[in-house]
Amino acid sequence: MRAMSKIPHILIVDDHRDIRDAVTRYLEKNGMRATSAHDAIDMDVKMGAGRFDLIVLDVMMPGEDGLSVCRRLSAKGKTPILMLTALSEDTDRIVGLEIGADDYLSKPFNPRELLARIKAILRRTERAQTSAGELSGRRVEFAHWILDTDRRVLINQDGDDTSLTTADFKLLTVFLERPRFILSRDQLLDLVAGRAAQVFDRTIDNQISRLRRKIERDPTRPEIITTVRGGGYCLSVDVKELT
Repeated sequence: MRAMSKIPHILIVDDHRDIRDAVTRYLEKNGMRATSAHDAIDMDVKMGAGRFDLIVLDVMMPGEDGLSVCRRLSAKGKTPILMLTALSEDTDRIVGLEIGADDYLSKPFNPRELLARIKAILRRTERAQTSAGELSGRRVEFAHWILDTDRRVLINQDGDDTSLTTADFKLLTVFLERPRFILSRDQLLDLVAGRAAQVFDRTIDNQISRLRRKIERDPTRPEIITTVRGGGYCLSVDVKELT
């Protein structure tokens, strides 16, 4: 990710040319670089040729749809994603956030709101990278796991790796930075996605359930990330940085 002092480069992926062109012009008018792609294949070509600070990704596209693209990119990369969704498709929004999107915006949208959300995501990403820099290159031990923060993989006692999606990595990092501290759903949403809890506050429950399936010996009786009645969730084990 480029430093915020440099010009952010945004990739707009949408099959509607009018939207691509309008967003590109607006972002460039407001001091950003913008490149557009009309589908997932075109996006892959553009990403292979250069680096981007953020992707504006439409859900409904011919060929590989936006949710599939988001899942694929979140599993292997660190580029933030802002998804564009149809106004009535709540399911798309919820799924998108669960699989790693950083934010969503419903169509039709106000370009000023799009720009504001892009700037907010970039600020959050910069802060997160600055904070994560303290653990960069280190391995963190908790329970029966070791987290390799650079590779974004979990290592079990037998030395086997388990890959983490971007969403899983963000959520786990939030807990590891605050062991034995009770976090409410609102706090988790704000720390993970940088937005106040809205109608999708149950999204965090689904994300925790998915993470538990990866780290708990018995996800139905969690011992690492525990539920606090009336409070939220807590990492109930100690955390140690390995040298």
